[in-house]
Amino acid sequence: MAAALNLDDHPARALATAWATHLRRDRRRSEHTVRAYIATVHRLIAFIGKHRGRAVDAGLLGGLDKGDLRSFLAARRAEGLGNASAARELSAIRGFLAFVAHSNGESAKPIGLSAPRVKKSAPRPVSPDEAVALAEDVADDAREPWIAARDLAVLLLLYGAGLRVGEAMGLTGAVLPLGETISVTGKRAKTRIVPVIAPVRAAIEDYVRLCPYSPGRDAPLFRGARGGPLSADLVRRAVRGARGRLGLSDRTTPHALRHSFATHLLGRGADLRSLQELLGHASLSSTQIYTAVDAAHLMDVYRNAHPRA
Repeated sequence: MAAALNLDDHPARALATAWATHLRRDRRRSEHTVRAYIATVHRLIAFIGKHRGRAVDAGLLGGLDKGDLRSFLAARRAEGLGNASAARELSAIRGFLAFVAHSNGESAKPIGLSAPRVKKSAPRPVSPDEAVALAEDVADDAREPWIAARDLAVLLLLYGAGLRVGEAMGLTGAVLPLGETISVTGKRAKTRIVPVIAPVRAAIEDYVRLCPYSPGRDAPLFRGARGGPLSADLVRRAVRGARGRLGLSDRTTPHALRHSFATHLLGRGADLRSLQELLGHASLSSTQIYTAVDAAHLMDVYRNAHPRA
C-alpha cells in the first residue's frame, strides 16, 4: 500500500507552499534561503510519507517525534550529508514544524534533537551566506513578528555597516527616516558616518513598521520586549543559540560580523584609510589587523588548492 502512495498528493505540500510565502513576505528571507528551506521540507514530507505509509498532513506533522526526525536525518546522512548541512536542515525543520503548529492554533513543541557537533576549524571570517543565515535563524527563533524583524535588522546592520553591537544599541529614532547613511557614535564619543545598504535599510524599516513602540527621536531605536532599550547581552545570547543550531564556530559572535564586514571590504579592494573611517578606529594600526586576517585566508586557499603546498 505504501508503495502505491502518490507522494505528490501529500496535503503537507500546500503547507510547504504557505511557509515559503510566509518566509518571503513576512520574514523577508532571501530567495536562496527560501529555496534551501523548502527543499529540506519537501525531502522531509517525502520521507515521512514513505516512513509512515500514508499521506502527510498537518496532524501527522504535529505528531512527529524524535524518532521520526532522527530516522530522517539518518537517511540524509546515508546520502552523504555532513554535520554542518545536517544542522542547517534541522533548523529548517524546526521552523517549518513551528509554522504548522501555529497554523493549527497550537504552540510549537520542542523537537528534542540537538544540532550535530561540527569540527572546530581555524578562525576565519563569517561568509556572506553565513552572516545572512545567522541573522535569519535568530529571527526565526523569535516568538513575535516584530521581535523577529528587530533581530534580523540588528544583525544585518552589524554585518552590513560594520557597527559594534553597543553602537547599534545606542542608535535612536533620530536616524529615521533612513537615508543612504546614518551617524554613529562610537568609542570616546567619536561620531562617524556609515553607509546603509538597501537590504539593511529595508530590514530596519520593516522592524520600525512592526514595532509596537513609537520611535521618538531620543528613544532607543531597538527596543526590548517590554519597550526598554534592547540589551547587547540579549543579542549575544541569541547569536549563541543560532550558531549552535547552524553548526557555526564558537567564534561566530556579533562582533565577528563587524570583523567580517571589514575583511570582505578589504578583499574587494577597499583601502585601509577608508576602512579606518568606516570602522571608527582611532589609529590606522587598529585597522591593519585586517590585512593579516585576509592574508591568512588567502594562505588557506593556497594550501588547499596548490598540489605542492
